[in-house]
Amino acid sequence: MTSGGYDPDKDPQNPGGYPPPQGGYPPPPQGNYPPPQQGGYPPPGNYPPPPSFNEAQMPTQLSVGSAIGYGWEKFKQNALVWIGIVLIAAIIQGVLNFVLTSDNFVLSLIFSVIVGVVALLIQAALVRGALHEVDGIKPAFGSFFQFNNVFAIVIAGILVGIATGIGYILLVIPGLVVTFFTWWTFQFVIDRGDEPIPAIKASAKAIASNGGTIFVLALALFGLNIVGAILLGIGLLVTIPITIIAGTYAYRVTVGGRVA
Repeated sequence: MTSGGYDPDKDPQNPGGYPPPQGGYPPPPQGNYPPPQQGGYPPPGNYPPPPSFNEAQMPTQLSVGSAIGYGWEKFKQNALVWIGIVLIAAIIQGVLNFVLTSDNFVLSLIFSVIVGVVALLIQAALVRGALHEVDGIKPAFGSFFQFNNVFAIVIAGILVGIATGIGYILLVIPGLVVTFFTWWTFQFVIDRGDEPIPAIKASAKAIASNGGTIFVLALALFGLNIVGAILLGIGLLVTIPITIIAGTYAYRVTVGGRVA
């Protein structure tokens, strides 16, 4: 017992012997608390598993072998759809070229524009499918046409076509240069929503950043399509998808995007 009448031995809340605060100790809070988790953290809940290396790879360096190998693997996993879409595209182009013919200059010009626009949209559809592949999504037939910026696609294609045509008139070599540096124009328009001229500039800048490797890849894919054409053209049903996917893979690796 202290001189103030306080006995610390009788107060279980004060084992140190200090006098209680004025008004006494507050009562403990009321309520039902969840029992502690066995093993500690994380708290309960459904959390998605972290992506594995194969599901969300982030390649930092482009190689010709990895691009072609990637294109081949993705094609194998969805071969029927890719062969089907390329075959349908070839049939559409063939029918239009056969039907839309005329000796009248004005009609012939109009028909040429129609055929050209359809060709651009087919090319864009193949790029859209390849972008699905690098995103880890197996495209179905409808997935190839999941793009809204049709006007930008057509204008970008026309601008590239005009520049390429002028280049080929100037002793061919400039045309080849334009073709090479505008290779990823549709990727930038469809994947990133760029307007036509910024997409062309972005394509040239990205390709110039690793020009040597990308040039060798372009030559390898060109040779692959020559082999496909030699096999009575049937081989193109395989080589065209591989080329589109490999080129889109190279685009995504070069600009630093996700590859699945």
